[in-house]
Formats: sequence, C-alpha cells, structure tokens
Amino acid sequence: MIKHSGKCLCLALAILSLNFNGVFAGNKDRAGQAGASELLINPWAKSAGWGGVNVASVRGMEASFLNVAGTAFVKKTEVGFTYTKYLKGSDINISSFGFSQKLGASSVITISLMSMSFGDIQVTTTDLPEGGLGTFSPQYLNFGLSYAKAFSNSIYGGITLKGVSESITDVKASGICFDAGIMYLTGTNEAKDNLKFGITLKNVGTPMTFSGDGLSFRSNPPVAGNYQLTVEQRAEKFEIPSLVDIGVTYDWQLAADHTLSTAVNFISNSFSNDQYGGGVEYTYKKMFSLRTGYVFESKIGDAVESTTTSKGLSAGFTAELPLGKSGKSLGLDYSYSTTRYFDGTHRIGVRLAL
Repeated sequence: MIKHSGKCLCLALAILSLNFNGVFAGNKDRAGQAGASELLINPWAKSAGWGGVNVASVRGMEASFLNVAGTAFVKKTEVGFTYTKYLKGSDINISSFGFSQKLGASSVITISLMSMSFGDIQVTTTDLPEGGLGTFSPQYLNFGLSYAKAFSNSIYGGITLKGVSESITDVKASGICFDAGIMYLTGTNEAKDNLKFGITLKNVGTPMTFSGDGLSFRSNPPVAGNYQLTVEQRAEKFEIPSLVDIGVTYDWQLAADHTLSTAVNFISNSFSNDQYGGGVEYTYKKMFSLRTGYVFESKIGDAVESTTTSKGLSAGFTAELPLGKSGKSLGLDYSYSTTRYFDGTHRIGVRLAL
C-alpha cells in the first residue's frame, strides 16, 4: 500500500515538473544566456558511460546528479570518488566525491561534492599582455545535499539542494538551486520490475552575479584634484541552466546471468538545444557491465554550426567485485565521451558499497 503522504509528494513533484517544462522549454532565443554550465557536466563515470540516458534506472550514490530518486536504492552505505579528465589536453580536471547513508527503512541521505580546476593561468594586464606577474587558478565548486525515499515498491522520489560557487583571486559568484526527481517501476511479468520510468527537474534557482575587487579600478576624478577615485563596475546577473529530463528503461533477461538494458530519454533545456538520447547496457552476473549511448541535438554533426563540443557518443564499463559474502562490494567504473575538440573526456571512478 502507498501512504497518502507518498502519493501527495509524488503528485506534487509531477505537477511541478510539468509546470516548469512549460516555462523552460527549449528556446533558441535564450540559447547561451545562462552561466554555471558546470551544472550540466556529469561527474560520475558509470552513468556517463551511456550518456546519462538512464535517468529512469540510475541507482546508488551517483544518482544524486542524474535523478536523485535513484539514491533511494542504497542498501546501507555507499561511498564513491571519480576523477575526470575533461576535454583531455585542456588542463581541465574534475574531482567528485559522494556519500550516501540509509536512514530507517526507506530513506537515504546523500552528500556530494564536485570540484573543477583549470590549471595555472598567467596574470596579464594591458601593459603586460604576455604575463610575467604570476599565475592564478579559477575554482568551480558544487555541493549537494540530497534526500530520497521509497514510498512503495514501485514509487521513489527525492530532492537535492545544491550550492554553486565560481571564483578567481578577486572575483566570485555563488548561488543556490535544487533538483527534484521521481522513478516509477513496473513490469511485464510478476517476477521483475523490468520497465522503469523517470522524470527529473534540475537546476532551478535564483540568478547569480559576479562581485569582488576585480571589478573595480582606479580613475581620475571628473574635476581637477590630487587624488584618485575607486570605481566599481556592476556585473549583470545570469541565469542557472535549468532543465527537465524524462526517460524510460527496459530490461531484457537474455539468460539466467545475462541482462540487456535499453534506455531512451528526452531533455528539455532552458538555455540550449533540446536533446534526445538512447543507450544499451549488457550485464553479466551483476558483476561486469558494458554500456554505450548516444545523445543527439540539433546540428550536432555540423562542425561549423554545432553549439556543443560533444559529438554525442559515449561508452564505458564497470567491474563490481564482491567483498566476501556480506553483500559488500567494490565497483570500478570507466567511461569515455567523444568531443569535437581536444581528445575526448575520460572518467575513472571507484565505489564502495558497505
């Protein structure tokens, strides 16, 4: 039986998602007007292996990025770390950490952290355009606190509160946004919930603004005088890239130890092209998995008019190694995403389920 509170929350999240879908449907006139685009980068290797199209079936700690409802499947404790070489050759690196803990019989809380570094960049001025004044390193940091709950054997839901920070030595911006997600499981037979539906609303928050000493400069006064004024420039606000992601996954039991999962999804982006994705994953004994996915958007194959650096194709694998007979396991994940420039994006991660 589904409790009335569970029905109400799931219904509210569904209505909220539909409302925001109407407000934030893809709009070419708004393309490129949002900031904090790091919120759109999947920092986890396992789900990135098939392009993030598994919004209906993602499970465990890393579901905090793709669909927070999937964190409700954590059995006890799960810890994970992923290192990403983003656009290999660009000196952009991403480090991600996640921790999930089950609370009571049906609730899970998750803490996630994503740090993005860009290497050392030369400080330049109008007088010294070639540098020579030292270096600085921009820092992007996303922090998430998630709560998910199993309302029944079929319905799961969750919400994430996220903090966003972008900074250099003397300029910074910060903001707050939230995600909400729902999963529904059913099946073509009584033995297994092999048909899954998922919907998530992501990155809904207030605009961000840059501020700091880097936006001020010294200037002579408009009238003669033996002094200077400090003039502070005001930066324009920018929006956060909100979106709605809807997906379906179907599991095919090929034999006793062989499973093939197929997934499709649709992403309605607020400030960029809408996207359509599909992927497959083969699993043997729940220990070894191979996956691939493709995400399509308008003009993605046009080298001149494409608005994304991604070519759409991703692939990856997982080795899930049991630690004794206690149910604990160690997971090793790797994924590769093709890009138009540089040498693609590589992710490697490790997960520990206790």
